[in-house]
Amino acid sequence: MADKALLSEDDRPAPINPYGASKMMSERMIADVAAAHPLKYAILRYFNVAGADDAGRLGQSGAVATHLIRVACQTALGLRPEMTIFGDDYPTPDGTCIRDYVHVEDLAKAHLQALAYPSRSSGSAALNFG
Repeated sequence: MADKALLSEDDRPAPINPYGASKMMSERMIADVAAAHPLKYAILRYFNVAGADDAGRLGQSGAVATHLIRVACQTALGLRPEMTIFGDDYPTPDGTCIRDYVHVEDLAKAHLQALAYPSRSSGSAALNFG
């Protein structure tokens, strides 16, 4: 639903591109299997994972950074001369896209909770996480 700023789990999925359609199709397949077999599930819907663990052991390690958060940090530290923003035709005050990021450690915790959800609940769920 591209016409809403915030979506809830109760909103009917209405993908606007093939990527979203493939995610919806995967959710539908899981729900169909659960309807045919004794299966409960928890689906996490999220995008744009960023960051590293607090101990600095994990994170993007390639020589050339491409992820926005790492590029922004490198620019702020003076390790890059500039940062390029792509896209200037979005309906926002400065024309750039607004993104929702989730920290990788928060996502790891959410996955652990999602694994435990079916045993603690009487049903299944598809949950927005961001």
